[in-house]
Amino acid sequence: MGALTATAFCILCAAQPIAAPQAVAHWQPMIAEAATRFALPASWIAHVMDAESGGQTVLNGRQITSPAGAMGLMQVMPETYAAMRQSYHLGPDPYDPHDNILAGTAFLRAMYDRYGYPALFAAYNAGPARFEDFLYRHRPLPAETRAYVTRVLGNASAPLAAWDSVKNPAASDAPPASRNALFFVRDGQNVAANPPPNGGALFVPLSSATR
Repeated sequence: MGALTATAFCILCAAQPIAAPQAVAHWQPMIAEAATRFALPASWIAHVMDAESGGQTVLNGRQITSPAGAMGLMQVMPETYAAMRQSYHLGPDPYDPHDNILAGTAFLRAMYDRYGYPALFAAYNAGPARFEDFLYRHRPLPAETRAYVTRVLGNASAPLAAWDSVKNPAASDAPPASRNALFFVRDGQNVAANPPPNGGALFVPLSSATR
């Protein structure tokens, strides 16, 4: 597959995440709590969890951790968890399923507020600094991120009703913008059409693999 261009990425916008996989069904109560707290569809959280960890907390006898250091069910980077812990009074253990899901969902919400749907999924995987290289400097997204977005969005049409009380957000019914000071929000603006910001909160470059 060639590099994912902005045009090709917009084609993916027509897709919707399919019904949440059974692999993460065990975590549905915690997913529902996080969905309510951060005003995101539960299916989005479930699909991200499935793509990140497959709903597993342990791999080969060890707490699930990526080579880059991402931790737990939602594969949250240490610095991201530290920021979310401070803002949302989470516990000290980033592998705790409840707090890991909350931290990952808070970050997913931040990516939604900044980049919209479905770009939030690419930004969650690649990190905001790497995703903005794609948006503003036309640097192709990594193959891993392209495959990740394809997996999250899927290509089926199974209903989402089992996971969400309302349909997926569209332009007219998207989740409300977060007002938490941790998140940088541009009300009423298309971020992709504006110059990249100079910094602030989580959106300063952390590393090419940070999320």
